[in-house]
Amino acid sequence: MSAVVIGPTGGPSVPAFGASGVRTRLRLTRRGRVVLTGLAAVPIVIAVLVGALSSGGAVAGIDDGVAPVAFETVVVGAGDTLWGIAETVAPSEDPREVILEIMRLNGLATAVVQPGQELALPVVD
Repeated sequence: MSAVVIGPTGGPSVPAFGASGVRTRLRLTRRGRVVLTGLAAVPIVIAVLVGALSSGGAVAGIDDGVAPVAFETVVVGAGDTLWGIAETVAPSEDPREVILEIMRLNGLATAVVQPGQELALPVVD
């Protein structure tokens, strides 16, 4: 509740409660600055933690559990196919398995090769 004092002129001589004629500047105490800084830092800390925790997959190696394979290279000639190359490289092996190994070594999505293309071939003992 507020009180108004009526002066001799009929108007209020003192401003109503809560309405001061002098405006004061907002001042932060040391504790207020610490709290404000902490609140501003929280989203940054959360973003750094999320980034650090979600990047773990990028650190993992591409090793799929297969032992390292020694290889030699060959240039694909006109009319060569992976089937023919697989039979030449490993005549005693199943050509399908050799083709899959050649595709894995060279990062091929399909078994189509072009003349002049250099391929890494697994060395069969």
